[in-house]
Amino acid sequence: MTTILAVLAPLMLALPANPAQPLLEDGYDLWLRYRRMGDAAKADALSRSNSIVMPAAPSLTTLAAVAELHRGIEGMTGKVPSLAKAPEEGALVLVTPANLRSLAPLTLPLEGLGKEGYLLRSTRIDGQKVTVIAANTDIGLLYGAFAWLRKLQMRTSPQALDQLDERSVPKIQLRMLNHWDNLDRSVERGYAGESIWDWWTLPDNKNPHYVDYARANASLGINGVSLNNVNAKADILTAPWIAKAAALASVLRPYGIKVYLSVRFSAPVELGQLETADPLEPAVAAWWKAKADEIYRAIPDFGGFLVKANSEGQPGPEDYKRSHADGANMLAKALTSHGGIVLWRAFVYSQHDPKDRAAQAYDDFKPLDGKFASNVIVQVKNGPIDFQPREPFHPLFGAMPSTPLALEFQITKEYLGFATHLAYLGPLFEEVLQSNTCRKGAGTTVAKVIEQGRISAMAGVANIGSARNWSGSHFDQANWYVFGRLAWDPDVSSKTIAREWVEQTFSTDSRTVDAIVDMMMMSREAVVDYMMPLGLHHLFDTGHHYGPGPWVSNLKRPEWNPTYYHRADKDGIGFDRTAKGSNAIAQYAPELSAQWADPHTTPEKFLLWFHHVRWDYTMASGRSLWQELIAHYDGGVAAVADLRVRWGRLKDAIDSQRYAEVAAFLAVQEREAIWWRDASIAYFQSISGLPMPTGSRPPAHSLEEYKSRQFPFAPGRG
Repeated sequence: MTTILAVLAPLMLALPANPAQPLLEDGYDLWLRYRRMGDAAKADALSRSNSIVMPAAPSLTTLAAVAELHRGIEGMTGKVPSLAKAPEEGALVLVTPANLRSLAPLTLPLEGLGKEGYLLRSTRIDGQKVTVIAANTDIGLLYGAFAWLRKLQMRTSPQALDQLDERSVPKIQLRMLNHWDNLDRSVERGYAGESIWDWWTLPDNKNPHYVDYARANASLGINGVSLNNVNAKADILTAPWIAKAAALASVLRPYGIKVYLSVRFSAPVELGQLETADPLEPAVAAWWKAKADEIYRAIPDFGGFLVKANSEGQPGPEDYKRSHADGANMLAKALTSHGGIVLWRAFVYSQHDPKDRAAQAYDDFKPLDGKFASNVIVQVKNGPIDFQPREPFHPLFGAMPSTPLALEFQITKEYLGFATHLAYLGPLFEEVLQSNTCRKGAGTTVAKVIEQGRISAMAGVANIGSARNWSGSHFDQANWYVFGRLAWDPDVSSKTIAREWVEQTFSTDSRTVDAIVDMMMMSREAVVDYMMPLGLHHLFDTGHHYGPGPWVSNLKRPEWNPTYYHRADKDGIGFDRTAKGSNAIAQYAPELSAQWADPHTTPEKFLLWFHHVRWDYTMASGRSLWQELIAHYDGGVAAVADLRVRWGRLKDAIDSQRYAEVAAFLAVQEREAIWWRDASIAYFQSISGLPMPTGSRPPAHSLEEYKSRQFPFAPGRG
């Protein structure tokens, strides 16, 4: 037998083994903690996994899998596994087609696993009881290794580990994070410190922090990363910055992660090399082709371009009276020979649209269905406005059957309380993924629509920064986790994933797990209630999106003003998107638009999204709309108070450092929930003139006091 450390010695800087266990938990290890097992029977069973058999001539990716298994086994048992040339009793055997024949008579059904799937199986080889991690490729082995370690960290019985027979294949091909990181290390809508990328010291300094980032992503199956902000700077396409991206690509590559770059459409002009960026000009196409060739010389497995164009002031093809398809296809052609793709964002809106911001992306992109090149994906936000605490699904998901659509979520909580509010986004993601588009064909949910594209993709705007706990708060790590797990399989329940995360991150004690999972599952609805219940949306204060600002009406573009969205007046409140209003409702399938056209058949959670409703409208509860609105605000505040009480009961079950940090943030959240509730009620009461319902307290301060609050240094402005 050979020690693993001897084999990995040349790679230890890039593929670290298990560090010393810290006395205090600070969140750095995320869900890959690998702490010593408290279950004696399980630890004893695991300790027999004291050797690893791997294919000959292993790749860096296979060695990364071995390093992770070493890290996990040593961390959980205190025993260091070794490498063996042949299966021994209790061994972990890594199998690909390259070594399957040498393990005869072992037969495994590898044909259905594709390039990234894996198989976990308990079996016998030459009479020796072993655990097999099998795949067609080295990246499948890595994903399988993480899956096996995940089972060990969770409440999996020793008997279940001895009877493994599990296979898993990702349902989405491209599972990627979009970093909105700027080149000066600021992060737009980032609430976890500076950018994780220390651009200034790249390409020379490859921080080991990048490896731990790659490990965390690979453990979830995330296989793509866009490194920079969609509000891109042309500089990212210059030689020094390509070299920096190439350095990051070299670190991420063993973990199956390709890098992408967000590019500025006007880069040929801004870099002083052309006088136009017209996508139909041959010189422009030639410039992009040469630039793509330059990038691929530095990064042979470069993924492609992410583009924000003709949105919020960004340049694009419409500046030259060309379509989004013209622009995307020109870039796609530059990447075609290299196998790269273009992710073209459908987040577009303009002050020149007189009707409804929510309708514009559909109006712009629906006529282009089927006109995009085969290596273009149109990336669509989950809802038609902008990552709100609750939105109906984007109508484009039911309207572009001939175009691959990537679903874009925001993991960073720009509109859900930044990093200081506990808001588990799993239920939000699940709500969207399982929404029925009523689209004709094999599948009708949003999840099925994106799965069936010729290139399937899901993207999440990252919540990762330089903070020691990665995400700014401990519970925000769960949103990174649930995104990755749902990108692998969109049909897993968010509650199941929450339980996985808690068991790996906090405890496997059943009562503790149940208590934390319950907190997580109620948290997002609490935020909706104290911020924007019943379909209200985009009522945040100007620019920083911190705190309430439903009164804001003086910004130069109408759709930047919260009053544009709630349209409250003496008679009622809500945005009329029926045929009597903007008619955005017609962008959905007839079955849905017919249901949502009537306020009585519209789900109340979307009532004020689709309808302008009288204050005295009778709700399902029997209360008036005004009374129901106040009840939701009150309920949201009460729910956060309940979260604090629930967390307080866990003081003896959670390590002191993380307990205290979460408790502090819950106190902030309760204070700010009251602020949201009181400021919103004060404003809407000034419009409606209605008294507070019996038993509900009035706002603590005057409307003018709430209006006077300013936050010029709120984080995340980028």
